[in-house]
Amino acid sequence: MWVGMFREDRLQPTFKRIRRTVTLGPCSSMSRRAALAALQPYLDAVNVAPAPAQTKTGKTCLDAVQEWREQIAVNLKPSTVRAAESHLSQHIIKRLGNLPLQQANVKHLQAFVTTTAATGVTRKTLENILQTVFSILRTARMFGHTIPPVKRADLMLPREEAKRDVRFLSAKDVGQIITRAKEPYATMFAVLGMTGCRAGEMLGLKIGDLDFNRKVIYIRRSIDSRTKAEQSTKTKNSTGEVPMPSALEKRLRAFLKHGHRENPDRYLFANRNGRTYSVGKVTEYGLWPVQDLLGIAHSGTHAFRHAAASELLEGGAPLTVVQQQLRHGDAKTTLQKYGHVVGDSQRRAIHGLAEKIESLAVELESSAELESSAA
Repeated sequence: MWVGMFREDRLQPTFKRIRRTVTLGPCSSMSRRAALAALQPYLDAVNVAPAPAQTKTGKTCLDAVQEWREQIAVNLKPSTVRAAESHLSQHIIKRLGNLPLQQANVKHLQAFVTTTAATGVTRKTLENILQTVFSILRTARMFGHTIPPVKRADLMLPREEAKRDVRFLSAKDVGQIITRAKEPYATMFAVLGMTGCRAGEMLGLKIGDLDFNRKVIYIRRSIDSRTKAEQSTKTKNSTGEVPMPSALEKRLRAFLKHGHRENPDRYLFANRNGRTYSVGKVTEYGLWPVQDLLGIAHSGTHAFRHAAASELLEGGAPLTVVQQQLRHGDAKTTLQKYGHVVGDSQRRAIHGLAEKIESLAVELESSAELESSAA
């Protein structure tokens, strides 16, 4: 059986801390995550101090959430709002909703971190949740509400768990996939693999974004993965241009001549209804069947971007060049995401250095032996 144990303060007649246990359910039919979720209400009652009753003039975190929704969320990307709303409904409102803004101090926010971490969310998810929390508190502060000066660095997060291996493709995999895929997927994958752009950016390309004279492709917009609506690129740095290599130019010219579907918005890739594709459909109907055919493990379309970065770094391209191609704000972002490739290159480079030193040492040793014999 899963059994939860915790301590709570009881007044009898003075405060005394006692240990409590609760039976959560049988291990045979309940996972550890489910057991933690069942224990959560007990932990919430103990760890999070109850918020004082709201006064007529006091504002709560829930009030700040509503103001954020009305004034800020309407200006954000749909994907950003979806993620924030998930954080709000699953974690923030139930634990912080009734908390007066004046009491959003380190103690209460740390209790929020601790109880949220106990539900089994990953550290990365917890960081994203806190990003939503601080966005709401920052907005409330700008609107004139009194809020304690709490910073993200003031909070202690759980230790970072071991990261999963990132699934990516090799240049050979990309070439095989492009060769065996049907149109328009083959050209889609060629754009992804030969430029390293994001899938949403590829789907947002229009005919006017292809500059065959300058041999560049302009990245100006992206397509939301769920609504298929146009939106700005991920960041300001993501908007720009990338080179159009000769091999890609040849494929694009052939696609425009034989495979392109005319559509009112002049998208490069449009379905039978004249609308853009969704990333999910491209993955499910374009990528996975070819990977099954080739015996390549399933991946997402982002694996093409990872492959482009990896191959550029493996080929000796400077980190700043790869950063510019991926349109990252700084090289640190590129290094964090693709540092394992840099590490492999570093290992080979130092191996070459060691071999060179060793060969020179042997050569010098042989020369010294010859001189000794001659003497």
